[in-house]
Amino acid sequence: MIILHHGWRSSASRRVRLCLEEKGLDYEGHVVDMAQMEHHSPEYLKINPLGVIPTLIHDGRPLHESGTICEYLDETFPDPPLRPDSPYDRALMRNWIRHIDGLIHNLIIFNWRHHLQKVAAQWSDEELAEKLKNIPSKERQESWLRVARKPYTEEERAAARAKLTHQLLDRMEEALKPAGWLVGRAYSIADIAAVPFVKRIDEEIAPDEVTAQKHPRVTEWWTKIQARPAFARAKFDPFITTV
Repeated sequence: MIILHHGWRSSASRRVRLCLEEKGLDYEGHVVDMAQMEHHSPEYLKINPLGVIPTLIHDGRPLHESGTICEYLDETFPDPPLRPDSPYDRALMRNWIRHIDGLIHNLIIFNWRHHLQKVAAQWSDEELAEKLKNIPSKERQESWLRVARKPYTEEERAAARAKLTHQLLDRMEEALKPAGWLVGRAYSIADIAAVPFVKRIDEEIAPDEVTAQKHPRVTEWWTKIQARPAFARAKFDPFITTV
């Protein structure tokens, strides 16, 4: 039995949902409400001491880190394959996952201001201090402190936008040149890792960059990704809701 503790708008959760759907695997989903700090509750920390989402539980055993989860799923359920055949290309795939994960703070600057900031801004100083105690990661503590008391500025968002453009889209544009996929000649977990980031960039952060004029190969790749049936099943709904 597969259980996924996830968030609908969490980039890492979206990555794992997409992998599960590409595999055609049935799973039981449990939504974790980050705005209510459910991922830092004592109950959740028992299955994920890092206090982050997602957590995959397979046959009663928890597993963390979305890139690791995707590789585990591909090893455990090898059809259809989502990793390159050669050891070298698999190493390149892991480097892509690591590189994309290293850009997550630039995404947080945009993502957290939409719903988490509204909740955190209402906390008293005492409530904020108490909640920060339960967050294992100092980097995440700083992110919560920022959205609660000192929201990221337009200058900081511009810097984050530039990093996502140059360090992700530009690098993808070059990698896609040989065969239209990030690693080797086939769709892989490297592509899955990039999907939630490109979704947010195209949706809000820098939509003018995901165009045939600016990044033609990325734009073609993004069209192919969205046409895959698994993409619709993974429910990449709009990040910003109007209700």
